[in-house]
Amino acid sequence: MALGPPRKRFGQHFLVNPGVIDKIVAAIDPRADDRMVEIGPGRGALTGPLLDRLTRLEVIEVDRDLAATLKQTWPAERLAVHLCDALSFDFGALGSNLRVVGNLPYNISTPLLFHLVEHAESIRDMYFMLQREVVERMAAAPATAAYGRLSVMLQYRFDIDALFTVSPGSFAPPPKVESAVVQLVPHALRHGTAANPGHFRRLVAQVFAQRRKMLRKACGDVVPAGAWAALDIDSQARGEDLAVSDFIRLSNYATISTSRGEKL
Repeated sequence: MALGPPRKRFGQHFLVNPGVIDKIVAAIDPRADDRMVEIGPGRGALTGPLLDRLTRLEVIEVDRDLAATLKQTWPAERLAVHLCDALSFDFGALGSNLRVVGNLPYNISTPLLFHLVEHAESIRDMYFMLQREVVERMAAAPATAAYGRLSVMLQYRFDIDALFTVSPGSFAPPPKVESAVVQLVPHALRHGTAANPGHFRRLVAQVFAQRRKMLRKACGDVVPAGAWAALDIDSQARGEDLAVSDFIRLSNYATISTSRGEKL
């Protein structure tokens, strides 16, 4: 099947640099029996080298033409093609100990990462190609400009390691930005456990939606003035100054104090 040009609505930038492909595969280090799923296989630049090492691979592709070509290229017993949007895919349905990889479309990368957080219990590790700015936000430390909602929500569940950068010329068509490959590995909630994960998500979103406001104003509806000292958090600080563990303490305090109904 002849493939048409990349489709802008899907944010398609196909990886074409063999050296970068080899470097990504080496970082992933696939083993034959790994339970691996690739998001956005596209024209199969990474799919083929992965299948050289794997017994079977699951892929999620939203483009019907590309999905059809993948099915024609590899037998179904080796390559399972899921024609759907990764944002609505139930990764937990594939089982546990998943290894998730992919060159993620930049236009959906942030919501897709939030979606994957919900499946962290099923995931062993993840390796993604993303816009370098997004990777910097993912791995950012508190009190830095890049630190925000994405940093907190991902670091709550994952250890994050930016591996290497990739130039625009490694893609066809070249994106207007530099890319980077990042590794995410679930940890045992080492920052603490949110008593109500939904409340925690909403609190973090609320604080960073008002990131220039002091915490006493951004959280005034859930944390009374007299509680800040007991929480050992400066009410005049801003959200970007808090560690992940601080957000957990705030959320857990609010969850307990509003046990009859959340205000967020």
